[in-house]
Amino acid sequence: MILVTGATGNLGTAVIDQLQKKIATYRFVGMARSEEKAQALHDRGIGVRIGDFDDVTLLEKAVIGIEKILLISTVDHNRFQQHKNLIDAAKKAGVKQIAYTSALIRDVNSSLVKAHLESHFQTEQYLKESGLDYTIFRNSLYTDVIPMYAGKNVFDKGIYLPAGNGKVPYSLRREMGEAIANALLQEESKNKTYQLTGSELYTYQDVATVLSEITGKTITYTDANTATFPEILKQLKVPERMITVASGFTADIKNRQYEIVTNDLKNLLGRKPTSLKEALKEIYNL
Repeated sequence: MILVTGATGNLGTAVIDQLQKKIATYRFVGMARSEEKAQALHDRGIGVRIGDFDDVTLLEKAVIGIEKILLISTVDHNRFQQHKNLIDAAKKAGVKQIAYTSALIRDVNSSLVKAHLESHFQTEQYLKESGLDYTIFRNSLYTDVIPMYAGKNVFDKGIYLPAGNGKVPYSLRREMGEAIANALLQEESKNKTYQLTGSELYTYQDVATVLSEITGKTITYTDANTATFPEILKQLKVPERMITVASGFTADIKNRQYEIVTNDLKNLLGRKPTSLKEALKEIYNL
C-alpha cells in the first residue's frame, strides 16, 4: 500500500488524482492532519491515515501496514525534523521505500534562499542513510507560481521583477504530480533521483511575450532593481517572510540557478510536457 503525505495540498492532490486513475483505491491512502481536512478524500472514497509530522506517536500509527510512502516536503521552518520523524517512524514500521519531493537548483550554498532549501538536501541525505529504498524527485519551479510573482495586475501593469534574463524550465504542478504517480508504480524508480523540469527554458520576458500573444495586449517585463525591490514589496504590505522568499527566488533566477533541463519529466509522462503558452492559458483561464 502507498501512503501519500500532504494529500490535501496542491501537489498531493495531483498525485492522488493520478493514482486513482491508475490503480484500485484500496492500494493507496492519503495522510491528513485531521478528519476535517481529510473530508475531501473521504468524499472520493479514498482511505485516510491521520498523521501530524510533529506527533511521533500519531505518525507511527499512520504508517502501519504501509509499503511505500510519498513524502511531500512540508513548508514548516522545522521541516527537516518533521521529515526525520516520518522516516524514523517508517523504518520502525517496516516500510520498504520512501519517495521524497525535493528541490532542483545548481548550487544551494550560493542560493539567496539557502535557509529555505537546505533542509531538502538534509532530508535527502538522511533518507539515503536510513537503509530504506528511496526515490528522490528534485522538482524545478512550477508554472503555477508565475501569477504569484507576476502580480494581480499583470495584464494592466505588466511584470515588475528583479529576475534579469535568468531562465527557468517551468512545468505544470499537475504534470509533476502525474510523473511522480507514474514513478511510484515503477519498480525501476528504487534508489533513483529524478530531476523534473520542463523541456525548455524561459525568461520572464518570454512569459510577458507569451501573455501578450494570448491576450492581444502588450504585457511588459521590467527588470526591477534588486536592491530596492524588497522595500517596494514592504510598501505594498507584503508579509516579511514572503518578501524574503520572493526576493530570494527571483535573485536565484537572475543568477541562473534554475537553468537545468532534463528529460526525466518527459520520460515519466510518456510525452512532452505542456508548453508555456498552453500552461499559461490553463493557469489564467484564457
